[in-house]
Amino acid sequence: MIHGSCLCGAIRFEFTKPAGPFELCHCTRCRKVTGSAFFSGLYVRIEDFRLIEGEELITAYEAPILREPPAYRASFCSRCGSPVPNPRPAQKRSRGRSGLLEIPAGLLDDDPGMKPDKHIFIEVKSPWFEIIGDLPQYDLPGLVALRTKTKTPE
Repeated sequence: MIHGSCLCGAIRFEFTKPAGPFELCHCTRCRKVTGSAFFSGLYVRIEDFRLIEGEELITAYEAPILREPPAYRASFCSRCGSPVPNPRPAQKRSRGRSGLLEIPAGLLDDDPGMKPDKHIFIEVKSPWFEIIGDLPQYDLPGLVALRTKTKTPE
């Protein structure tokens, strides 16, 4: 089991294994949600996820739709503000990936057994951040082409 928790420890969860992908998202909204250069998120199958405690502390914010549905949803702990996964039925869609739940990787207390596999939305990355290393980098058209070619598991 892989365990995770928010900063104050009131929200705790576990999952059996990640499904992938493990993306480093540089979009404006992810940067604002994290207060950082990018959001590190990995996906797990909903059936592999279990919220141990703290469901009553999960609050969600739905940002206005920019291009097309679904809306960008940010879920966080109402006590400490950490971004958290939200397993509630209305919140289960993870940016158009049905059957998967996005987990903020910084919440993990254990090694998920996988590493980030790509940078996404690099065309809007912070100008003060330089991407180093050899992970693939995708702008929006490249990401759409990749996701069309390699459908994520349902």
